[in-house]
Amino acid sequence: MTPDFLVTHSGGFHADEVLSSVILTRLFPAARLIRSRAPEWIKPGADRIIYDVGGEYDATRRIFDHHQRGAPLREDGQPYSSFGLIWKHYGRDYLVATGVPEVHVEALHASFDAAFVKAIDLTDNGALSPSGPLAGLTLPVLLETLKPVFDDTDPNADDRRFQDAVAIARSFVEAKIAQSAAKLRAEALVLLAIERTGPARVLELPMGMPFRPAIVKAGADHLLFVVHPREKDWCVTGIRRGDEGFELRADLPAAWAGLTNHDLEAVCGVEGATFCHNGRFVAAAKTRKAALAMAELAVEEAVAVGLIKTDRN
Repeated sequence: MTPDFLVTHSGGFHADEVLSSVILTRLFPAARLIRSRAPEWIKPGADRIIYDVGGEYDATRRIFDHHQRGAPLREDGQPYSSFGLIWKHYGRDYLVATGVPEVHVEALHASFDAAFVKAIDLTDNGALSPSGPLAGLTLPVLLETLKPVFDDTDPNADDRRFQDAVAIARSFVEAKIAQSAAKLRAEALVLLAIERTGPARVLELPMGMPFRPAIVKAGADHLLFVVHPREKDWCVTGIRRGDEGFELRADLPAAWAGLTNHDLEAVCGVEGATFCHNGRFVAAAKTRKAALAMAELAVEEAVAVGLIKTDRN
């Protein structure tokens, strides 16, 4: 049954009920969002979904709190927040509603949970405490900065700022899911390109796109560089060895570092070469032919000097 009301607690807000509201208001746009702790509102009923309040977790009665004794835990023993519970039960429907192809729903539901939702759950429960200079720039902290200041006397300030927080959080959720969905679409294209490339060291793609996850999935350790068109030129890009850091399987030639246009053409011998980053992880050329030539030269040098560092080295 479609709910008439989406009920969460009043007063100060946190990331978990803000993000839960993002999901639920997208699925049930006609439902009225109620922020209250009044007993008549936080009591389960057929006309409502209750979250982050109420002292119960019972999906069949559509109440999703996590503050009570015996609060729900993930399979790994880590605690849920209301966001994790709402995502668990409504996340798949949300993905379908946002246009994610059915074939990708399960994978995207799991990846978003692991990469985004779980961190919110752990932070809300005090099981994860970001530290260091960036601790104050995490999404939960930034959303809480939208709370009214202590001497704001507007009786509607909490609700008004809560709605502001939901709008901002919606942008991040939608962008993260759009990026993740794009990676799944890219994976199919990259896997096809890898199959067509065979044993060659240079992978050509029809456009710029995320490529490393598919390369790793395919076990294509032989690949060293990726070539693809950009808006007005072509790009030669190295392949990072790991998810973290910037170390590449092979660097572009040291002699090219920081050179542009005629200087780069003179050194590499490729007409149309236009740029090589000083970090030697990306280069550019005017044409496909020039980009492929630069990539092949980079492969030859890497092989000759034994600088190939694949993911499994």
